[in-house]
Amino acid sequence: MTQPINLLFDHDGGVDDLISLLMLLAMPHVNLHGIAVTPADCYLRPATSATLKILRLCGRADIPVSQGTLTGINHFPRLWRKDAYCLDALPMLNDTDDPLPSPVPQPAHQFLADKLRQADTPLTILITGPVSNLTAALNAEPDLANKVENVLWMGGAFNVNGNVEDYEHDGSAEWNVYWDPIAAHQLWQHDIPLLLFPLDITNNVPVNLPFLHQLARRRRFPLADLAGQCWAMTVGTIPNANYLYYMWDTLTTGYLGAPHLFTTTTQPTYVIPHAPSAGRTIISPDKGRPTQIAQTVALPQFYDYLLDLFSQHISQQ
Repeated sequence: MTQPINLLFDHDGGVDDLISLLMLLAMPHVNLHGIAVTPADCYLRPATSATLKILRLCGRADIPVSQGTLTGINHFPRLWRKDAYCLDALPMLNDTDDPLPSPVPQPAHQFLADKLRQADTPLTILITGPVSNLTAALNAEPDLANKVENVLWMGGAFNVNGNVEDYEHDGSAEWNVYWDPIAAHQLWQHDIPLLLFPLDITNNVPVNLPFLHQLARRRRFPLADLAGQCWAMTVGTIPNANYLYYMWDTLTTGYLGAPHLFTTTTQPTYVIPHAPSAGRTIISPDKGRPTQIAQTVALPQFYDYLLDLFSQHISQQ
């Protein structure tokens, strides 16, 4: 039986971020204390709106949502960020006139700090975008590290190429790290447990048509229908990934529900903060700090886990 998890979720509004939110809401052992939306791989207004609409759909409007105000050094391509508008307009999220709650007034880095400070026990933090908010919170109050149970981050690339193609960059970085490489470098200086899900593992988990066909056969379940609509938006959209969309964030999120499907290793790692390798994550015995890294996942079983997870009825409160 999976142990209860008290969780904070920091995402940046992409397709797989919002599917990750659906996954969390379907996990009965996850107690979601709050959500931060980082304006990285999204435009903030529609990404926040889509987040609130998913919470409304699932009867969880009680979960507070905060908006990020920190700006990264390297902006995601606008072509990617626009997906938040499409997600916010999906029919399943707009078939009611029930009002949406407003985001909380605190910016996301202060919101995370408040939640950690107020927690009776340490919290797990799931980050599927950049780490700027958490880093800012810990830089301001280093003792909050004692309130962090673990940080799961979709970020990095170790033994594979990065996915950044940008001027004056060598292509070694993954985008969530590259958006704010200074913040990532600083996070490594804090005494918190880190579990990374780098491109090394996510590159093996594509959103392929056979999986989407299986998901489509479960459309009678609202979560499966919405997840299928979201993933359908990704087919054939990313030229520099051979037009494949990978389960970057959803794989990371899935660890919370099916850790037995993964293998991990612990290595001394380091983040390069400056060009031409800004955001590169490397294994470095000299400079590195111990970091847990996801290595493999049992792929057929993971796809089956997702299908079962989305084949649940929404339990509205």
